[in-house]
Amino acid sequence: MMKGNEALAEAAIQAGCRFYAGYPITPQNEIPEYMSRKMPEAGGVFIQAESELASINMVFGAAAAGVRAMTSSSSPGISLMQEAISFLCGAELPAVIVNIQRGGPGLGNISASQGDYFQAVRGGGHGDYRCVVYSPYNLQEMWDLTMRAFDTADRYRIPVIILGDGVVGQMMEPFYPTPYKKPALPAKDWVLDGCKGRSPRIIRSLYMGPGELEDKNLNLQKKYEQIRKKETMAEAVFTEDAELVVVAFGIAARTALEAVNELRKKNMKVGLLRPVSLYPFPEKQIAELARSGKRFLVVEMNAGQMVEDVRLSAGNKSDVLFYGRPGGAVFSPEELLKKIRSSFKKMNQ
Repeated sequence: MMKGNEALAEAAIQAGCRFYAGYPITPQNEIPEYMSRKMPEAGGVFIQAESELASINMVFGAAAAGVRAMTSSSSPGISLMQEAISFLCGAELPAVIVNIQRGGPGLGNISASQGDYFQAVRGGGHGDYRCVVYSPYNLQEMWDLTMRAFDTADRYRIPVIILGDGVVGQMMEPFYPTPYKKPALPAKDWVLDGCKGRSPRIIRSLYMGPGELEDKNLNLQKKYEQIRKKETMAEAVFTEDAELVVVAFGIAARTALEAVNELRKKNMKVGLLRPVSLYPFPEKQIAELARSGKRFLVVEMNAGQMVEDVRLSAGNKSDVLFYGRPGGAVFSPEELLKKIRSSFKKMNQ
């Protein structure tokens, strides 16, 4: 038995993370605490930096040297990291960034929230960039997606964000710690490891020559298109015959699944689509469901963020309703059950 934050930290170590820099903030403090104990045992480096800005820039340096590197924080701390995340994307450096979300805006509170969706999937800093974003909804996925995050980061030379929340970070439940198996990945022939009889290498995000930055951006867009084709992840439950499909991610999806299961026992044709990767978003799956006549209820612990991606994906082929609770409010299954039932009736009137 481990907390979600601890499971994530141990998975990172087993996946080969050997550099961690972070700064304390609730509700993710178990991650730096765990890393401070375990990283030296694994032969890695732990640094409690003086700020979140320092943490992410230290990760930049470690990543440039070819080390698997990670930082973690919670919502306000991740906001402080946005400039450096843009730099990581511009320099095409792999890194893992963990956001165990809390309520906002501002300092908000320390309750679970999903208010950082826009920041994560749209690119919270400047420029035309994206990060791969994974959304775990239980401890098994905290473990498995963390391992996957390091591989994805190395495969595409891109920062990967694990977008958790205070519930999944603090909860304890049984899970199976699957052993890490490193896949075949591209050689890191770009790392700054000293000119040992070879030509110098440069890692940069500054491109001042005529057309240089445009070419860089176009190449980045090609990479993002490959990611959209190959890395989209979603779980579908009871969607084949569903008339109403609930779309939810993270801990909200876990609560929604319980409500959907209860309604299924009452012969109501409801289903659940859970995006596991928030970027790339499962737009094709939603478009296909919309074309087949499904209608949608988007459920989020915010004032309405992922609902925009669902509406874009569904186009004008389907109705998309929304139910959200912002500011760190957590749904109960009974609350969602009532909302899903009323939405189902409204769509069938």
